[in-house]
Amino acid sequence: MNAVVIVGAGPAGMAAALAAGAAADVVLLDNGARPGGQFHRKAPTETPAAPARAVLAHPRIDHRPHTSVWAVEPGPDGTHRIHTQQGPADASRPVDTLDARSLILCPGAYDRALPFPGWDLPGVCTAGAAQALAKGQGLAVGRRVVLSGTGPFLLPVASALLDAGAEVLGVYEAGTPARWLRRPVTALRDGCAKLPELAAYTARLARRNVPYRHRTAVVAAHGADRVEAVTVARLDRDWNIRALRRIDGVDAVCVGFGFTPQLELAVAAGCSLHPGPDGHPVVAVDARQATSVPGVYAAGEITGIGGADLAAAEGTVAGAAAIGASTPRAAARVRSGRRFATALAAAHPVRPGWRGWLTDDTLICRCEEVGYGDLRTALRDRGADGMRVLKLTSRAGLGPCQGRICGRNTADLAGLPPSDRRPIAQPIRLGDLAEPPPQPP
Repeated sequence: MNAVVIVGAGPAGMAAALAAGAAADVVLLDNGARPGGQFHRKAPTETPAAPARAVLAHPRIDHRPHTSVWAVEPGPDGTHRIHTQQGPADASRPVDTLDARSLILCPGAYDRALPFPGWDLPGVCTAGAAQALAKGQGLAVGRRVVLSGTGPFLLPVASALLDAGAEVLGVYEAGTPARWLRRPVTALRDGCAKLPELAAYTARLARRNVPYRHRTAVVAAHGADRVEAVTVARLDRDWNIRALRRIDGVDAVCVGFGFTPQLELAVAAGCSLHPGPDGHPVVAVDARQATSVPGVYAAGEITGIGGADLAAAEGTVAGAAAIGASTPRAAARVRSGRRFATALAAAHPVRPGWRGWLTDDTLICRCEEVGYGDLRTALRDRGADGMRVLKLTSRAGLGPCQGRICGRNTADLAGLPPSDRRPIAQPIRLGDLAEPPPQPP
C-alpha cells in the first residue's frame, strides 16, 4: 500500500511530491524521462532544473519515469487503484497496478489548436510541440516559421525556436494585449513577477526583427505535400476576417490558442467539475486542493489554466494536505495565481469569429477525416443533439485521439457541452491489456 501516489511530474506534481515527502513515502508517476514537465523541459545533456534535482535526490520519493496512467478506479477499503504502464511508448509495455491512500492528480493540459484550411498539412503543429522539440532536442520544426494563436505562451515558444536556429517570420496574436488594461490592478498586483519575463521575450523578438502583430492570425496554410505558404488575416475584435495577405516561403506553422485540461483521470475517479476561468470545465477543489472524492486531490492545469507558478503553489498545498499539514504561504500564492488566471482568460479569450475561417472541406476531426460540412450535415439532417450522438453520426472524435484534439472544437461548433469521459485515459495495446493484471502489493 502506497501512502501517496502522484500522477504527473510537472511543476504541480514535483511541488506536491516534495511537500508530501516531508512525512510520507511518495510514488511519482511520470510520462517523461525525468521530472520537469513542459515548463522545466531540458535537453538530455543538460542539468535538470532545481525542482527536478530536488525530487530525484529525495529519499522518500520513488520517481517512476516513462510511466503512463491509463485508468483510475476505487480500490479496497477506501483506497484508489491506479493502472499504469511503464517503458518505451513504441514497445509492448507491461501493465501494473498501485493502490494508494491518497492520490494527487497533476496531469497537465493539452495544447488547443483551432482548425483552418490546410491545418492538416505536414509542417503545421501546436506551439507546445514546437517548444518541446526545441527545448528537449535543440531542433526547430522548420527553417522559416510563423506562430499564430492567442496568449503570452507564443512568446517563449518564439524564443525557443530562435534558440534552435529557426527564422521566425512573425508572431500573430489573434487578440490584443490591450485587454489587460481592463484589469490593471490584477495585472500589476498578481502578475508583476511575470512582467520582466514577458518584457525580455518581447525585447528579444524586437532585436531579431521578428514582427509581432495583434488582431492577426493564420487562417489558411497552403502547399502540396507540406506547408509552403500561409494566408494571414487582419481580424476585428470578434476575429472576423477584415483583410488577407499571403506569405510565401513558410515551411512550418505553430498554432496555440490556449490549453485544454486533461480531465480523463479526474472524471474516471468521479471528481466533480465546474466552469474554469475560460468557461471550460475544470476539476472543482477546495482550499486544500481536495476534490469531491475523499482522498483525491488535484493541482495544476486541471483546476484552471494559470501557468507554472500557480501550478507549483497548488501542488505544494495538495501535497501538504495529503499528509495532514497546511502551507499558508503557498495557499496565499494560490489565491493570487487564480486571480491572475481569471484575468489571463479574460484578456485572451477565443472569439467566435474563428468559425468564419472554415470551409466545408476543412477537417475538424483529423483522425477520422471529418470535415466541417460533414459535421453540419450530422447536426442538420441527422438530429445530433448531444456529443455522443454527434460522434456516432459524424465519427468526429472516434479516432485514435478519442476527441482529445478535436473534441472541444467540435463541441463549440455544435453548441454542445464538451465531454471528457474516456475510461481509457492513455492509448494501450489490446495485447498488453489482455495480460493477467498483477496484484497490487
